[in-house]
Amino acid sequence: MASVRPLRAAVVPARPAPVPVAAETLPTPGAPKVRGRVPPVRQPAVAPPPVRKGPGETLDGGWDKRLTRGAVIPDSSIDLHGHTLASAHAMLDRGLERAIGRGDRLLLLVTGKPPRPESERPHARGAIRAAIADWLAGSRHADHIAAVRGAHPRHGGQGALYIVIRRPRER
Repeated sequence: MASVRPLRAAVVPARPAPVPVAAETLPTPGAPKVRGRVPPVRQPAVAPPPVRKGPGETLDGGWDKRLTRGAVIPDSSIDLHGHTLASAHAMLDRGLERAIGRGDRLLLLVTGKPPRPESERPHARGAIRAAIADWLAGSRHADHIAAVRGAHPRHGGQGALYIVIRRPRER
């Protein structure tokens, strides 16, 4: 290895680092031009809200791998096809209550596929799917939900979700 030499020495010219431009120095289109220094607007100091892990942030790698590969069998399922928003919300609440009561760990929630980007009326399809995250976050069962993940194609793919339910705490 001592006798090996490179064919050609590669010299990389050093570039100067780009200077970041502050957002305050850029002119806003249509805004009147102000001469002189404008003092920045100060926001009142507000304490940030407490950080709480929500659904979807508490699984270990083993669960995620099994869900991604589809190597899991849901304990129960809820199908929301053909329901209105109100009836789907009520059905989801009752289904979560039953699943938690039975001690299920994995719930398959069939919502239907999200709207296609090229569809003329994207709001006409996927209304239930769009509301699921808000329903679960505001649900009375939110503290029982460990994670929400997309389903494997054998369980519905884009038209379904896995809801992983936390183990009951031992008293």
